[in-house]
Amino acid sequence: MPETMTADELLVLPDDGFRYELVKGVLRKMPPAGFDHGIRTMDLGARLHRYVKRNNIGRVAAAETGFQLAWNPDTVRAPDIAFVRRDRLPPTGQRGYFQGTPDLAVEVVSPGDSSREVEEKVADWLNAGTSLVWVVRPRNRTVTVYRSLTDVAILARADTLDGESVIPGFRCRVAEIFDE
Repeated sequence: MPETMTADELLVLPDDGFRYELVKGVLRKMPPAGFDHGIRTMDLGARLHRYVKRNNIGRVAAAETGFQLAWNPDTVRAPDIAFVRRDRLPPTGQRGYFQGTPDLAVEVVSPGDSSREVEEKVADWLNAGTSLVWVVRPRNRTVTVYRSLTDVAILARADTLDGESVIPGFRCRVAEIFDE
């Protein structure tokens, strides 16, 4: 059985160029994301950020921002993009991981991500209380929208991604995430 660690121990790991998540106390090492992954994440993240900031409804966090979803054993996940409503934001300057879930978690699938890994992350987000999860799949140019583990929609290029009640009024054509 692998050695376990806590969220506090994860927070002070030395920077070795890799990204990490903690799942039920077990450290998971992830290689840096590829270039296409970074572009898709930034394109969608920038759209979300502009909308959220303009409407003063919360904050959008970039990749590698940790959210502590469980304790004893600890789970810390880091979505590619996260949104937290204004009324749930911690005090400015608070150190450490966000204690709880984002209202929206976005995962951009990398070529090396297995379906099992992506499904596990989605389940972790939803089971911990995240209201909406978007899984962006650059390979087939779709976005899968999860409202729960059973309420799932797959959006293609011609469809529109909607912030629903989580980010009211936010809309983006799926094609815009993938267009060069």
